[in-house]
Amino acid sequence: MQTPFGWLADRVTLTPRALRWGSTAALVVSILIIVTGGVVRVTGSGLGCPTWPTCDGTSLTTTAALGIHGFIEFTNRALTGVLILAVGWAIVAARLQKPRERSMTRLAWSQFWLVVANAVAGGVTVNTGLNPWVVAMHFVLAVALLTTTTLTWHRAHRGQPATVVLPRAVGPMAWVLVAVTAVLIVAGTLVTGTGPHAGDSADVPRMPFQWAGVTVLHGVLGALTLVLGIALYAALLRVPDASLARRRALTFVVVVVAQAAIGLAQALLGLPEWLVVLHLLGSALVWVGALRVLLDVHPGLFAGARGPSDVPVRIPAPEVDSRL
Repeated sequence: MQTPFGWLADRVTLTPRALRWGSTAALVVSILIIVTGGVVRVTGSGLGCPTWPTCDGTSLTTTAALGIHGFIEFTNRALTGVLILAVGWAIVAARLQKPRERSMTRLAWSQFWLVVANAVAGGVTVNTGLNPWVVAMHFVLAVALLTTTTLTWHRAHRGQPATVVLPRAVGPMAWVLVAVTAVLIVAGTLVTGTGPHAGDSADVPRMPFQWAGVTVLHGVLGALTLVLGIALYAALLRVPDASLARRRALTFVVVVVAQAAIGLAQALLGLPEWLVVLHLLGSALVWVGALRVLLDVHPGLFAGARGPSDVPVRIPAPEVDSRL
């Protein structure tokens, strides 16, 4: 039985440019929704809409009675609709490519299911009164969505991977860099869950850690991430043909240095709200940077070799008998 997408694909073809634009839109909005989530937290608007999926139990949208906090929280929820449109664009554009690449379609659909998971996590966050562990899970799911939008963007904007011979240690170093960066981001959720920005003006439970201790741990992991990035860049300096991976590693180092400066400033200045939001933006950019380093060090990763069903079938022309 043919699916609606299959029926449409038989009649409509979209260009790779459409896919590139769709994947870019999904990537940008997945970063933006992390930032607006930070705005919700630092303004104490986490329960601005006290119920879910409706805003106040009767209306899907915010009301005048909910004030500025309701407006901020509803704006963040409404951005999910924009994200769904962007992800939908990427899904349709991926499916209507000729020839079809099933791995690209699967990547695009993974974004949709992670948007759904994030929406559900947001509802659980509200219904549990901003439980810090649930809030942390919500952020981790947002980073998982960012992972898939980054992978899809990379696939849509890269052609056939170039073959570059790298030193044996470089490949594992890139994987270690991504792993340590992931741990760094998770540790950041512990800092946030222990710190004073609970997301609401009321007494919201915090994680049972000493804030100074988890902050130092987060800082140590950040320093380790920076050292790994510098070491990877230094290793790539000895490879003449690795200019793209080298630029990617250098960009990652610069972003981590900027993120470290923001983190140090916010700790010394007493966690001003605007710096906290800027630090959240930096965390998204650091994660995207780590993934791009990995993808350019391993250009064949997620390259999406076409399977037999994706390769166009060429039917040979019938032979003509020369005796006729």
